[in-house]
Order: sequence, then C-alpha cells, then structure tokens
Amino acid sequence: MKAKDTSKIFADYPDVLTVEDLSKMLAVSTKTVYKLLKEKKIKSITIGRTYKIPKIYVMEYLQIIE
Repeated sequence: MKAKDTSKIFADYPDVLTVEDLSKMLAVSTKTVYKLLKEKKIKSITIGRTYKIPKIYVMEYLQIIE
C-alpha cells in the first residue's frame, strides 16, 4: 500500500492522534496501544503523562511508508 492510498484510509483521523484515536484506527484496545507505545514499537511524543502520536509514526509502524 502506498502513502497516497493511506491518505484516504486515515483521512478521518487528525494528524496527531491520542491513544483513543489510535485504538480506533488499529481496532485494538487502549491497553494494547499503551503496550505498543511503552515497548516503543510505535514512536510517540509524551506531554506530561499524555501520549501524542503523529499519524506518520503509525504509518511507519504499519510499514506503509517506504
């Protein structure tokens, strides 16, 4: 899948995601999202105790961007 194809798939999501957004996007629980973030499988930015995940990092995790 190419980056152009994903723009349609992820178009409804903001450029910077919350844990809840990512949970919906990947169709997994928030517990699973926290695990992926803590294991650094998906890059993120922490602000205080809050995770912010740029959409580009999710695409990298899914190996959509070459």
